[in-house]
Amino acid sequence: MSDFYKLVVGLGNPGKEYELTAHNLGFLVIDRVAERNRIAVGRRDCSALVGQGMVAGNRVLLAKPQTFMNLSGESVRGLLVKNGIPPQDLVLVYDELDLPWQSVRIRPNGSAAGHRGVGSVIQCVGTKDFPRVRLGVHGGRRDKDGAQIVLAKLKRAHKEELDELLDYASQAVESIIAEGVEKSMAKFNRRAPGLNEEE
Repeated sequence: MSDFYKLVVGLGNPGKEYELTAHNLGFLVIDRVAERNRIAVGRRDCSALVGQGMVAGNRVLLAKPQTFMNLSGESVRGLLVKNGIPPQDLVLVYDELDLPWQSVRIRPNGSAAGHRGVGSVIQCVGTKDFPRVRLGVHGGRRDKDGAQIVLAKLKRAHKEELDELLDYASQAVESIIAEGVEKSMAKFNRRAPGLNEEE
C-alpha cells in the first residue's frame, strides 16, 4: 500500500527561459494546487521537484519533473516505483496544442496525441490508463510549427486570463482527488473561453 492517494504531475521544462510558456502550464497548475493547499514543492527526488501534503482530505504527492519535457517519463516512473503508487493513481497535467486557449479537458486515459512529454510518460510507465487534465493552448489552424507555439512566451492577453485558468484547472485536479474522474469530467470539462458548456 502506498502512503499516497495520488501522484499529481505537471509537465514542463525547467529553466527561466521556459517559465511563462504554454508548454509549462502543467508546472503552473502544480504551483497553484500547492499554493491553494499550502504544500511546499521544492524537495528534489527522482529528478523532480516534489512536495507532499493534503488535498481534499487525501495525502498526495505533487511533482514537477526537471528532466526536460521529452524525458518526463523517467522521473514519473521513478516517483511511482519509489512510493509504491500504481499508474492509475497518477494524474498528469499538461498543455494541449489542439485545444483552444482556456479550454480544460479531463480524460480517464488516452494516447499521447503527439505530445512528447506524455509519450515519454506512457512509454516509461507502460500504460495509457491514467487520468489527465489537458489545458488548451491553441486549437484551430496553425501558421507556425507546434513547437514554436508552445515554447513562445505567453501573450499579454493570455497572461491576463492565466490566473482564472490556473484556478479552474487546480479545482479540476482537486475534484479528481475528492470525487474521481467521472464526476470531475461532468463538472469541469469546458470549451473556451470561460464558458460553462459541458462537452
